Amino acid sequence: MTVAVRSRQAMAIWLVGLAIYFVAVLHRSSLAVAGLLAAERFDISASQLSTFVVLQLLVYALMQIPVGIMVDRFGPRRVLLTGTAILTVAQLSFAFADSYTGALLSRTFVGIGDAMTFICVLRLVTAWFPTRRIPLMTQLTGVLGQLGAVAAAVPMTWAFSTLGWTRAYVVIASIGAVLFVVALFMVRDTPDARSASRPSMGLTEIWDGLKASWEHPGTRLGFWMHFSTQFSATVLGLLWGYPFLVQGQGQSSASAGVLLTVMVLSIMAFGPIFAWLITRWPWHRSTLVLLVVASIASMWALVLAWPGSAPFGVLVVLVVVCGMGGPASMIGFDLGRTSNPVVRVGTATGIINQAGFLASLLTVAMIGLVLDWRTPDGGSGYSADAFTWAMSTQFVLWGFGALQIWRYRRKGRNRLLREDPVLWSQQSGRPVPDR
Repeated sequence: MTVAVRSRQAMAIWLVGLAIYFVAVLHRSSLAVAGLLAAERFDISASQLSTFVVLQLLVYALMQIPVGIMVDRFGPRRVLLTGTAILTVAQLSFAFADSYTGALLSRTFVGIGDAMTFICVLRLVTAWFPTRRIPLMTQLTGVLGQLGAVAAAVPMTWAFSTLGWTRAYVVIASIGAVLFVVALFMVRDTPDARSASRPSMGLTEIWDGLKASWEHPGTRLGFWMHFSTQFSATVLGLLWGYPFLVQGQGQSSASAGVLLTVMVLSIMAFGPIFAWLITRWPWHRSTLVLLVVASIASMWALVLAWPGSAPFGVLVVLVVVCGMGGPASMIGFDLGRTSNPVVRVGTATGIINQAGFLASLLTVAMIGLVLDWRTPDGGSGYSADAFTWAMSTQFVLWGFGALQIWRYRRKGRNRLLREDPVLWSQQSGRPVPDR
């Protein structure tokens, strides 16, 4: 296989994987515009409706390590095909669900299928692209895949109003069925094998691999990078952004929509920039992440401390800076990739990918609890003061996460010096110290 042919095949396989991840994000985000329809269809309260979001995040987070282990054992192609099939069938089931219990069960399996896509695409990137291009392709996977959330806005709103609940969900489920067939014939695990699986592993071997991945400081550094950077934008985009901007900051519905759209555009814009930076200066990946965490925390401090409602321009800067957290979280995967042997990359990626969603779950829960605490009499909505208290809970996670990043970057650099002093010298730009 010539270099040109392999390059074209790599791009084709990546595009198929990216399309599957895009559709998974579309499925994941579709309830953002179908909330009122779901409340009416299943005759449920607002708290029951929010259970869909919490369940989605919980299932996705809990599935990351098992999926990573499966990718290492069976290869990304088989796991990606399985996830696509589960996602398609579950969404079809959701289309015809007529009870709240049935809908929750369907969304559980949507979450399982969704969780089996992203790690597989990243593993395909590692197998098919040159090392120097992996950071860029990783960032592009995360950024372009998130366009599925954009597609879940205007197009899905039109589909629900024109086609109705059942037919709209059948249409997007059918897209997954088509992609399953395309992936079946086009996707290969490596240039040398359609499906590259490892021998069967016992529980002891699985545990040893998981333990070895977690014990490496590079994996832990990637975990805390993902933990510290992703959750603020995720929480704003999935649940609390619109209420905070409208009730907490006095913005109109249209302005809140514009701000949340700007945040998505920010996520897309910073991905290639961060990929170039970490490729050019891999030694300073953790420094870049710490700067992003400090920037996000500083902008939130400014907005929350602003007398009254913050000006629209300040809120624009807030969502742009929060958007930086998305591509910054992807840097954690680069740490996992470079800190583990190929046979453990899937496991390490699963560990790291779990972090941001666990942080998002914690943040969603803390914000909800504090809002209820600061609004004991209920009423028609939450006050600006209640949102100030609630959004301030994020600082606990940023502080703890930044401390862990600082700890494990020192441990990771020391381990690299012990194991590969030449690479340590090349990346740090310093001479190898005398022993």
